[in-house]
Parts: sequence; C-alpha cells; structure tokens
Amino acid sequence: MAKLTLDRLRKVYPNGFVGVDDASFEIHDGELLVLVGPSGCGKSTLLRMIAGLEAISSGELRIGDRVVNEVAPKDRDIAMVFQSYALYPHMSVAENLGFGLKLRGAGKAEVAARVREAAAMLELEPLLDRKPAALSGGQRQRVALGRALVRQPQVFLLDEPLSNLDAKLRASTRVEISRLHRQLGTTMVYVTHDQVEAMTLGQRIVVLKDGRIQQIDTPMALYNQPANLFVATFLGSPKMNLLWGEVVERESTDLALRISDGVELPLHPEGALREQVRGYIGQKLTVGLRPEDLHLAEAGPGTLSAHVEAVEPVGNEAFLDLGCDGCELIVRLPPHDLPKVGDTVHLGHVPARMHYFDPASERRLDGLGAAVPAAYDGTAAQAPVARDA
Repeated sequence: MAKLTLDRLRKVYPNGFVGVDDASFEIHDGELLVLVGPSGCGKSTLLRMIAGLEAISSGELRIGDRVVNEVAPKDRDIAMVFQSYALYPHMSVAENLGFGLKLRGAGKAEVAARVREAAAMLELEPLLDRKPAALSGGQRQRVALGRALVRQPQVFLLDEPLSNLDAKLRASTRVEISRLHRQLGTTMVYVTHDQVEAMTLGQRIVVLKDGRIQQIDTPMALYNQPANLFVATFLGSPKMNLLWGEVVERESTDLALRISDGVELPLHPEGALREQVRGYIGQKLTVGLRPEDLHLAEAGPGTLSAHVEAVEPVGNEAFLDLGCDGCELIVRLPPHDLPKVGDTVHLGHVPARMHYFDPASERRLDGLGAAVPAAYDGTAAQAPVARDA
C-alpha cells in the first residue's frame, strides 16, 4: 500500500489545450478516492498520468516517497482496470487472471495460488475454465477486477469500470468494489462521471471541471456545503433548485429574495452569514434549495406559488416538476396524495438548508467574509475542511 502525492500536476497537449491544470492533493494510504466530473473534465487524463500512460507536462507525482514522473508504467507498482474489459478471448478465465503474473516471471505455483485467491474473493471459481465469450457482462468485469487483484499492487486505478453494465449490475458491482476495498485496504483511485457512484463509493471525492479541481471533500460535505454552483448542481439527483432575484430588506429588517414583482422568498441567514447576505441588498443573489428541502404548504406569507408541470412517481417517493415565475423547481415528496398536472401548489422551505451563491463568481457564501474559492487548487490556504454531515 502507498499514498499518492500530486503536486501541481499539469497536462498540456501539443495544440495548447490544457487537459489538467495544477492538480494538487494527496491520496491517503488505503483510501478509496473518486475523481468525478462531466465528460471532458480531465478525470481520465489525470488517472492516466498517475498510471504513466500520459506524460506529465509539469509538476511532480509521488507514489510513496518515490517521484515517478519518468518511471515506466510497468515499474510504478500499480494495476489498472479499464472501461473496456480487455480480456484475451482465446484464454480461459484462469489464464486471463494469471497472464500478467506470468509476464512478470512468477512461478506456476505462485500464479495458481494467487488466481485461486482472487477467484474465491470474486466468486469466479465455477467459471475458471470458461472463455470470456461464455461470460455475462458482470462476470467479465469481475474477471477484469481479478486480473488487477492478483498483481497485489500498491495502488489500484479504476477508469469507469461499470459504465458498460446495466443498472442492476452496476449497483451490485459497486457493493462488490466497496467490499473488496474494505477487505484489501489498498489505495484505490476510481474515475466516474456518475455522481451516484461517486457518492456511494468514495471516502473522499475530487470534483473536476474543465481540467481544474473545484472541490475536494467527503461525499456528504460536498452535498451539504458545495463550494460553488457547479458542485451544487452536479452532485445530487435531482439537482439543486436555483432561484435568482434581488435581495431586499423589509421594514422589520427581514431579508427576502425578490424573484419578480409580488413574488418574494424569505431569507433566514444567521450570524455572520446574515451580514454577508445583507451586503447584497439591492443586488442580485442566487439561492439554492435541494428538492427535499421544499414542501407543500398552505398559501400564506413566505410561500411560493408554483404550477405543476409533471408528476413523477418512482415508488417510494415522487418528484414534482414545477414552474415558478420563470424558475424550474423540483420537489421530492412521499408518494401519497399527490397534486395533478395543471394544479397550482404552494411551497414552503427549510430556511436552515438554504444555500447562497454570488451570481457573478458562482461562489458559495459561507459567512466567513469572502465567498469560498470557486476552484480548489490544492494549496494549504484553500484546502477545504471536511465536515461531518
């Protein structure tokens, strides 16, 4: 096992495109860290730089205490699981599992022992004599994982390994990977574009956009204290509701967000955050509310009137798609006594769960003075503090 240290890693392609820009963070020994972001954000490029499959333009990468910028992939003591299974079709499962060890000169007895151990761990023992063509997608993915396991490397790198599986298999294989990590205690770096995979698997998550790190934190800390609008809307399904308007002060010194003429949302920031929001009086502000932090209420002061555009029951819960003075809202509700499409409903909210963002910089207001950084660059001054949710 080993820790990984990335110090201002940068990848610039010959045409000048910056794939990864100043990535700096540490992956702890034995940690399962997830790199997540939309397509083209640089997450797979960063993983391939760790693997040695992409040259590092500048910065320093250490595995343990060894700088590996110029070390060949085969000498970095890492194992990688790719999006495609990349199994040899003419070899049996057992031969696929042990092939990498054979190339490294391991003896027959050692190869056989490690293959048996990996097969038992992944419940592949009944399949050892089969060829890949006779396996299901989930079984092939387990063989790909097993081929990495038999290497017993210091670091596992997984590049969107579940994207070719159906929804049911993805869920069961996520559990399998999480169980394996607990059992092995090996450092793992997992790349995905799926925020559900990121939230359920990662002990910490690195959120990327356009090659830059936006925030690094535990899953629930990212969900509850997103550093900027991108993180706020990327993590969470359905995504966070956003309301735009001008901050106004009422005669009672209460604050409200004026969405349109006659439509105001009461704001209830407390302490230092209240003073920060007061600085936006007469100016635009963006306010976020998660779907579960809105609820149906009786008409009255402090409620929003909205038009039901769609009702989506999904079994144990339901989602209402609403229109509210030009804003699109989603509300998460119990699946009972739901309104109908075309109805007008009134919404209350949970004041303590409101999120405030500067509309120009898109940074979160946190009551500490300046808005939190829009992008975390790995420096100590910007390092986010992990919070338990």
